[in-house]
Amino acid sequence: MTATVSTVSGTATPGPTASDTATPLHPDAHWWRQAAVYQIYPRSFSDANGDGMGDLPGVTARMDYLSDLGIDAIWLSPFYPSALADGGYDVDDYRNVDPRLGSLDDFDAMAAAAHAAGIRIIVDVVPNHSSDRHEWFKAALASAPGSPERARYHFLEGLPDGLGDDGGLPPSDWPSHFGGGAWTRVVEAAGPRAGQLGQWYLHLFAREQPDFNWDHPEVREDFHTTLRFWADRGVDGFRIDVAHGLAKDMSLPLRSKPALEILVDDGSDPLFDRDDVHEIFAGWRSVLNEYDPPKAAVAEAWVPFTERRLKYARPTELGQAFNFDLLQAPFAAAEFRSIAEKCLTEAAASGASSTWVFSNHDVVRHASRYAFPDGSTQKDLEAWLLADGASPTLDLARGLRRARAATLFMLGLPGSAYLYQGEELGLFEVADLPVDSLQDPTWFRTGNTVKGRDGCRVPLPWSSFEPYFGFGGTPWLPQPAWFGPLAAAAQDGAAGSTLEMYRAALALRRELQSEESLEWLASPAAEVVHYRRPNGWQVITNFGAAPAQLPSGVDLAKLVLSSGGTDTPAVGAGTEAVAGTIEGETTLWLAP
Repeated sequence: MTATVSTVSGTATPGPTASDTATPLHPDAHWWRQAAVYQIYPRSFSDANGDGMGDLPGVTARMDYLSDLGIDAIWLSPFYPSALADGGYDVDDYRNVDPRLGSLDDFDAMAAAAHAAGIRIIVDVVPNHSSDRHEWFKAALASAPGSPERARYHFLEGLPDGLGDDGGLPPSDWPSHFGGGAWTRVVEAAGPRAGQLGQWYLHLFAREQPDFNWDHPEVREDFHTTLRFWADRGVDGFRIDVAHGLAKDMSLPLRSKPALEILVDDGSDPLFDRDDVHEIFAGWRSVLNEYDPPKAAVAEAWVPFTERRLKYARPTELGQAFNFDLLQAPFAAAEFRSIAEKCLTEAAASGASSTWVFSNHDVVRHASRYAFPDGSTQKDLEAWLLADGASPTLDLARGLRRARAATLFMLGLPGSAYLYQGEELGLFEVADLPVDSLQDPTWFRTGNTVKGRDGCRVPLPWSSFEPYFGFGGTPWLPQPAWFGPLAAAAQDGAAGSTLEMYRAALALRRELQSEESLEWLASPAAEVVHYRRPNGWQVITNFGAAPAQLPSGVDLAKLVLSSGGTDTPAVGAGTEAVAGTIEGETTLWLAP
């Protein structure tokens, strides 16, 4: 019997089995175009067995919460067997479930429960690298240089170090994303150099994450098998990690690339966004199109050149690609409007729909980012984390107010919205985690100078008064005391709470979304952005700190939702209706 949870309090009650409740979703080849997708970082979502690590039964147990939230799909970050050297993005086995997170039967039960609730499932695929515990990499280490086993990865001889070792230096100056170099030398287990230092292998991330050689036909075919494996289990779509990194120019001598930025727009970078990566994804699209309706996919492609990024979103490839423009933008009217205009135009040109995102498992939560002094940079965020959040002092009330306003601005736009677990609770970054609890490889590979991403991955609070805020067992990352008032149960039904604002917005969004276009309307102040959807819905955001005059002709009798303050009702008119103005850092939704 599968346990379900009918409230957010964390009390599990018996429910029907997956086989009893599973009903197929209405087939829709275009469901993803305007979907609201909720990212679940499984280890931190909900712990059903009390071991302190979130799991797949925990996701199943919270399906009522997800349904009540009003999302269209969940995106599961990796749940595969892993040593957790990089939070699960070091995959041991692409076609199994980490036993600490459940089993394949648990996955099937979760998928059935999600589909019964009308929620589709997207799973993370990590194709750039495996873990060093993957059976292929273990076979490569056990084999001699030049063996077929090593050909699936990038093993090369080193360069002379000038001290008598002809292979004592790494093959290139390429850095790792997590700090340090991108090459690790092995002690040979076979061949004439057995027992001695030998070749180097490439890892653009942690040393526990060796990069696959995507020129190898076995690598390509094995990932086709993986896509079919999960598609056959009912998965509706795939999020592709580091999609721009698979194809590499490994011709000798290796070209110098001392930084990881992409500086060229012609596909000639040795490591990223090479033209031949699109042949790989054309093959993936062929696999995804074997299903009716075809499976969806979205690329994580950190490509600074728009025309290059859009290639991943073509219907002949993955179909959609993340744009992180709003995530990287300051909370400012000109930037938000310009980005929205640009991204919608680009999406239309590619045949895809746009994607909108403010937070995910890799970045400081946006309620905290918006609390920084204006003009702050990524370096400022890193320094703040290193100072345990002590300096500068953040204006958290302003950060949450801006986050709520930004969310309503974004949810009104055409395209798909990607939400990160906990943002619907208004969670901030946990900046003061004890040093001995940190697990992000960035912390270790930078000599304890960059804290990394643990602060956005702290397990969620479900109840204010239960042990560990209702998460389950002792969490794998400690939760701060200030989580209590933000717990899901504390916000459930509370007028003006961030949770209720998200619920209201996502419910209304289903009415709002129609054609994938909008009309920009005039406003009386530069800080105010006003747009209207084809069906008549209007969205007005005041990005300024002070109240501003509403645009002329706005009928506040049609106001149905305000981001307001936490003391302002989420549905209905607030102080804006009385004053005839829109409060600072606030978004309004008006029905037709």
